Amino acid sequence: MLDLITLDSISQHKLIEGTIVRPLKVNSDESGILVETLKTNWTDVYSEVMPFAQQYYSVTNSGIARDENQWHFHPGGQQDRFIVISGEIVAAIADNEENSPTKGLLNLYHMKSRENPYLLVVPKRAYHIFMVVSRDPATLLNFPTQLYDPKEEGRIPFENDQLKTSSGKVFSWNLVREQFQLPVK
Repeated sequence: MLDLITLDSISQHKLIEGTIVRPLKVNSDESGILVETLKTNWTDVYSEVMPFAQQYYSVTNSGIARDENQWHFHPGGQQDRFIVISGEIVAAIADNEENSPTKGLLNLYHMKSRENPYLLVVPKRAYHIFMVVSRDPATLLNFPTQLYDPKEEGRIPFENDQLKTSSGKVFSWNLVREQFQLPVK
């Protein structure tokens, strides 16, 4: 069983240095919901050192990982701010920074759109990827700190950095698929 981080369990986990988790307030009435996703006075996730550059969203089908067998990272230090606005994902963040006190740590965040939503800030240069674990597609909203630049994207195959889960198993998406009863690839 994977040790997934949720908003309710965050205090029970050691987080990768530089990770920020900001709870989002869901305003609900008979007409539906309204959720504020990024404000300039949220200084923990928006500032001169963590600016806003662009916004985009992606829709991904159930059981699909954005990068199946490789880690994604930004060598120049771009930070991503993830919010799930429909469905559920597991976001994996791994620390590979040489001088970091959390080097080698892998955090797995279970992010849901309706139940305790939160904004997740990916630390600079951290490896990160995500997979949809809901039965329906999931929509991920991102507010990166830099404009898109293909030179600011890196990929590292899983086998180059065999990061381990808290149970000691080498990470793969099939571990997540098994836990959520999704077809294994």
